[in-house]
Amino acid sequence: MRLIDYIKDKRFLILFYIILMVFISVFVFLSNTQRMSKGNILYINIVAFIFFAIYIAGDYFVRKKYYVEVKETIEGSEQNNLDIVLPEPQTKEQEIYYRLISHIQKTQLKRIEKLYDEKRENQDFMMSWVHEIKTPIAASKLTIHNSESKTKEDILNKLEDELVKIDNFVEQALYYSRIDAFNQDYFIKDVKLKSIVVDSIKKHSKWFINKKISVEMDNLDKDVLSDKKWLTFMIDQMLSNAIKYTESKGRIRFIGDESDTETTLMIEDNGIGISSRDIDRVFEKGFTGKTGRKNTNATGMGLYLSKKLAEKLGHKISIQSKEGTGTQVIIHFPKVLDFYQVAKK
Repeated sequence: MRLIDYIKDKRFLILFYIILMVFISVFVFLSNTQRMSKGNILYINIVAFIFFAIYIAGDYFVRKKYYVEVKETIEGSEQNNLDIVLPEPQTKEQEIYYRLISHIQKTQLKRIEKLYDEKRENQDFMMSWVHEIKTPIAASKLTIHNSESKTKEDILNKLEDELVKIDNFVEQALYYSRIDAFNQDYFIKDVKLKSIVVDSIKKHSKWFINKKISVEMDNLDKDVLSDKKWLTFMIDQMLSNAIKYTESKGRIRFIGDESDTETTLMIEDNGIGISSRDIDRVFEKGFTGKTGRKNTNATGMGLYLSKKLAEKLGHKISIQSKEGTGTQVIIHFPKVLDFYQVAKK
């Protein structure tokens, strides 16, 4: 910190000192009670100026030491590094700025940490996604390579199965990429629950036929407040899981219910179920658990994405399961007043 810069900062104090000394000198000189000589008045001004100059010089060197430490801290830190330890403040004003800078520093560090976590999650997802999508692609190539001894219908059916898996993986990646821009890509309105369920069943009809799984629908003639596109994706993911973990000739039921506060859709299967130690983790990203490890097509992303989307839509997803008996996944749709209370959070 240069002396000229310090003097500029203290210009109002210096101006005040000059005005004060001029006032005192004129007042004393013109006083009728005890007139002082010009020499004495000059002497008082010189002594006062010396004391004032000593104060200014001392304050300058004290402040300069602080500013030098701050400058060295800034220049010694790496570029874009917010983890900077500032010297202890010397005045109340510096303490206020110190607290402000510390607050900004902590806030920015949290934001950077969050961005790093999101980047790492995206990288993990992409690596997992690429690994998973290679499986149906490799299976398709193998089907074509070994097609000589098979009929054209068998080959097409096998390729169609693998294409459905690829389509599901691509759809997961698409919706995963849209989560951050969700606020710009949704429209809440009354949605017919039965219509979405029927469309999802049709989409998975081949799986139902191949595994001879029966479908039951009960009390689905209800309208719910949601976004049709996002809700369809959620139900697709849950139905896909239900089919995947339901044995041949099993059963999947869609049951609607309504109370004073909410409407619910339950997707129930009598499949292999989820172990008690895994039930609390099924909504974690990439978690497949004991059940998922037995299935090579399990990615652990379907329920995670459904949970994230449900929260953004103001819905809630709960799950109940018993290993060896089956699983119940329930989507809770709050009524109008409750929905908007949740949406505002």
